[in-house]
Amino acid sequence: MTALASRETPVVTPSPPAGRTWHRPALGVLLLVTALLYLWDLGASGWANAFYSAAAQAGSQSWKALFFGSSDAANAITVDKTPAALWVMSLSARLFGVNAWSVLVPQALMGVGSVWLLYAAVRRVSGPAAGLVAGLVLALTPAAALMFRFNNPDALLVLLLVAAAYCVVRAIEKASPRWLALAGVAVGFGFLAKMLQAFLVLPAFALAYLVAAPVSLGRRLLHLLGALAATLVSAGWYLLVVALWPVADRPYIGGSQTNSLWELVFGYNGFGRITGDEVGSVGGGGGSGWGSTGLTRLFGSEMAGGIAWLLPAAVLALGAGLWFTRRAPRTDRSRAGLLLWGGWLLVTALVFSYMGGIIHPYYTVALAPAIAALVGTAAVQLWRLRDQPAASGLLSGGVALTALTTYLLLSGSSWQPWLAPTVLVGGLLAAVALFFAAHLTRWAASAVAALAVVVLLAGSGAYTLATAATTHSGAIPSAGPSSGFGFRGGAPGGGRGGPGSLLSTTTPGASLTALLQKDAEKYTWTAATVLSNAAAGYQLASGAPVMAVGGFNGTDPYPTLEQFQQYVASGRIHYFLGEGMTMRGTSGSDAAQEIADWVASHYASSTVDGVTVYDLTATA
Repeated sequence: MTALASRETPVVTPSPPAGRTWHRPALGVLLLVTALLYLWDLGASGWANAFYSAAAQAGSQSWKALFFGSSDAANAITVDKTPAALWVMSLSARLFGVNAWSVLVPQALMGVGSVWLLYAAVRRVSGPAAGLVAGLVLALTPAAALMFRFNNPDALLVLLLVAAAYCVVRAIEKASPRWLALAGVAVGFGFLAKMLQAFLVLPAFALAYLVAAPVSLGRRLLHLLGALAATLVSAGWYLLVVALWPVADRPYIGGSQTNSLWELVFGYNGFGRITGDEVGSVGGGGGSGWGSTGLTRLFGSEMAGGIAWLLPAAVLALGAGLWFTRRAPRTDRSRAGLLLWGGWLLVTALVFSYMGGIIHPYYTVALAPAIAALVGTAAVQLWRLRDQPAASGLLSGGVALTALTTYLLLSGSSWQPWLAPTVLVGGLLAAVALFFAAHLTRWAASAVAALAVVVLLAGSGAYTLATAATTHSGAIPSAGPSSGFGFRGGAPGGGRGGPGSLLSTTTPGASLTALLQKDAEKYTWTAATVLSNAAAGYQLASGAPVMAVGGFNGTDPYPTLEQFQQYVASGRIHYFLGEGMTMRGTSGSDAAQEIADWVASHYASSTVDGVTVYDLTATA
């Protein structure tokens, strides 16, 4: 941030004197603590999201399943995402065996990498102290602790987007088209992790470079076009390969109604998430089935526990920084950093706030790096300028605002009821002391700064520790303790799956597992069942492919009844498990229910470990 004392000439953060390398051991401690936080007792969550764990198991058994992100090694149907995150998990499972640790440890390491890259990006603009604070804030964000201890694609997405931001920072320094193209490549691979969500950062990246790169406007535009090309190539090559691959020789594209990856990208997982018009979706959009939309969404729902603690302070930091750098030269790197991180925050937050389709609380992890960077930069820069009344006032106000936010989030909760008033009182005292910090002795000022940092991170840090101490499973994990606590407008839980077998997975009993394993090698699929999560539990337990009829929601038109009958006639499926749909969408295909009805009407059933089992090799 430009010095407040001079609005005409920006102050460049000085480099540490030669030999002053305090930040290196401090960074080492930060990364070590982050690793411990994200790795400690990681296996307690078991398979976490069994839907993706089963796909990783399939990828460890079949290279084709790895490439396409198939739910099973026999390549019946894919998961409903592009498969980059599964590539990492599948390769880990190939190297270290199929177990909870081989699936989850890569996610934790991605968290450590994200903290390190965020530190590096912020440090290049605002110095090592700001980088360390930013890294600490990211590590202690509950949504981050949730996702970096879980196996959803969000961990890889965040790592790649932070890497892209670092590349943009490097590109702006010397107007480097190479670094800008590398940023495009990172975003493109982020697309292969979670599709169009990765592109939400592109406006911020482009604006920061267009404004601040030290080269002519024409060259800046040319560099941006090159970076856009790199993004499209790194994202589009996979779409092209899948489109050109013979349909009969690849799995069905889960989540689509037309066996099309393009439909999945731009429909169900694309613009349908914005409009709520998602064919085959369970629930509902339009601001009803997925919560009310609007600017308060990040504060008044389950999202608050994961991300809201420092969100107001980050917005304050952005506004203050842009105001005080408004007269800085065009190439001012401090303002460029504000545009980069602030644009990332605003665009992503607005999209999340007004999405009418499927949205889950853990999506907010994508906001964490931007919030951390803005808070870290502002906190350190304003502290350096605390002899200026405006700086000390903003610093004091930011701490007070964070203390008040924490109090409002925690008030009325049965979880740690002492924490809310303690943070509020401590925060207000720290805010008053900060305003007069320039007049205190060095040691007293340091003590006040330490108290302010504790206040800033008390709420999010405590909730992060509670998140890490809680086991999470199912398709929709939430940050926080297992008991949860009531936010205004919502009550986040600790990640307990969802209704039926649509969002949660159960482990089959020993008798059923043995039944599925017996003679499994004689069949393409040892069993078939409706819904991917149900299939995942049987597959992980037996180690043999299980067909997920209808895909994740049970609404994909694969297989059709005719295809299923052909598979049965040719002896490729041994058992059918369950009695059909436990929950279905309001749109999409009815093929899964037709198959379940046909099986029930043509084959005798038995009950094994509480599960209805149809032997499809018996006489019809």
